[in-house]
Parts: sequence; structure tokens; C-alpha cells
Amino acid sequence: MCEDMRRWIPFLKTPPTVAVVRLNGVIGAGPRGQLNDQTLGPILERAVRRGKPRALVLEINSPGGSPVQSAMIGSRIRRLAEEKEIPVLAFVEDVAASGGYWLAAAADEIYADDNSIVGSIGVISAGFGAHVFLSRQGLERRVHTAGKSKSMLDPFKPEKPEDVQRLTALLEQIHASFIRHVKTRRGDKLENVPEMFTGEVWIGREAEKLGLIDGLGHMMPVLKEKFGKDVKLRRYGLRRPVWQRFGATLAQDALAGIEERAEYARFGI
Repeated sequence: MCEDMRRWIPFLKTPPTVAVVRLNGVIGAGPRGQLNDQTLGPILERAVRRGKPRALVLEINSPGGSPVQSAMIGSRIRRLAEEKEIPVLAFVEDVAASGGYWLAAAADEIYADDNSIVGSIGVISAGFGAHVFLSRQGLERRVHTAGKSKSMLDPFKPEKPEDVQRLTALLEQIHASFIRHVKTRRGDKLENVPEMFTGEVWIGREAEKLGLIDGLGHMMPVLKEKFGKDVKLRRYGLRRPVWQRFGATLAQDALAGIEERAEYARFGI
């Protein structure tokens, strides 16, 4: 008998159900990011509104990505949890770093494996410089702007100290926003450790000592302990469009895969 029918039969006890949403991959808009608010929004909405889940569970395996998309997804999770008055539990797999930890911090409780990588509360901007190569090839870069601040850190021109200073100021503002989010969500659970917000990462047990996570544990044992051995999972996640599954964007997918691999490689996985 289906669960929806059981709910209307008073003498049949319905087992507790939790909604599980998988958050796997790089965070960002466009083809580079698998996780963004536009694609995840409807999934999260459906997860908390279908039936009466006892909790929203997040399965997280993400090296981070866009701070804006991280903040938007995290804010949506909090809005839905408060609207439906249900707890949010996050379970970290290989990594919840940078934006991945931003998402984890949106939960009321965070659990991880003893070997999970957690943290990286910082902001990074990476690029390249090709002005020497162009010069050797006899090529000249020409850029014309209206407004002295319109062009910044052009990879085909020598790096300017004032551009680096401007970029650093922007990154520091984003970093401050990240820190506020973590402090707001984790509160008194956090230990006062100077390295906490330097971009450092920690492995499971040490992350627990610092208050970055609430405990070590895997999803099913923790859920059974909290909601009973009969707890049922209702899973939700991203699905690739049919045209992508058949390789219609093979080159684009390959490039996105390389970039994603590079993001995970920063943490040795």
C-alpha cells in the first residue's frame, strides 16, 4: 500500500519519513556549476512540501564554488525549514569545503565521516597571465574603457598592484560575509581558534572538536537513532536533461568535468 494512501487510514501507523536532497558537485551558475539556486530551488521546495517529512536531510559532497549561489541556496534552506518548522540535518561525505561548508552550515546539525574534509572558510580568486606569451608572438593587447576602473586584472596585460589591491578588498568583504554566516549558524558551538577562518581545513574528528560539525556518523544510523528504526527516506536530486545524457554537449561536459576535478584536487581527493 502506498504511503499517501496509508496516511488516510487512521488505524494504520505511518512510519516517519524524511526528505533527502543530495548536494553533489561544484556550486555555481551555468555549465560549470552543478549546484545553483535556480536548479535546486524547485527540488528543495518539493522535498519539504510533499507529505509531512519529519526532517530535511542534506547529503553534501562539494568542494565549494560561487559564494553568491552558496548564500542563495543556504538562505532558501533556512526559509523552508522555518516555514515548515522542520529540522535540517547535513551529512558530509568526502568534502564540505568553502561553499560546500556554507551549505552544511545552513543545517541545524552537521555530521561527517571520520575522514571527511571540512572547513576552508575563506575566499579564492584564481586566474592566469599570458602577456609574456603574447609579446613573444608579436601580439599586442588593446583595451579601451570609459571609466578608469572598468578593466581589472586583464590576463593579457601585466598585473597592476592597484588591481590586486582592489580585488583583495572585494575578497575580504565576501570573506567577512562567510564568517558571519558560520558564526550565526554555529554560534556557541564554535571553539575560539585563530585558524578557524583562515581557509584551513580539518578532518572529521578534529572538525568535531572545533565545533564545525556536531558529530561523527553516517546518515542511516543517525536517522534511525533520531526517528526510529522504521524511518523512511524520500530522495530528491538533480537529473541531467535527456539531451545531455546522450552526449549532445560532450565537449562542454568534458571541460566542466576537468574544472570540477581541479576543485576537488585542491583537497587531495
